[in-house]
Amino acid sequence: MPIMNQQVAGHAFLRPLYADPYFPDHVVDKGRAVLLRLCERIEAERPSDLAALYVLTQAATEEFNLLEAEFEAAGSEIETVAREEIAEDFGFVASAYGFTDADVEELVANREW
Repeated sequence: MPIMNQQVAGHAFLRPLYADPYFPDHVVDKGRAVLLRLCERIEAERPSDLAALYVLTQAATEEFNLLEAEFEAAGSEIETVAREEIAEDFGFVASAYGFTDADVEELVANREW
């Protein structure tokens, strides 16, 4: 399903991670895919309030939790730079879909990274 939100469609998710050789592109690609799937779910399900949005973002956060092992297997990890960038992109997604009052920490509350 193509992303309909033009702000999201034109966004370069996880750009700083791609720019840093410490983060393997093939694993960052999987993280980018998680964020794009989140956007697709938001567009398909149209959460009506923050509680409904948090359910979707926390499901996507679980997918990032699973990626930690892949980062480690590739000699990397979801460390400070990656944590901040991932959380920032979750915040961008929330804002792009009109949830400007979303709490970034709540968006990724179940993170293990």
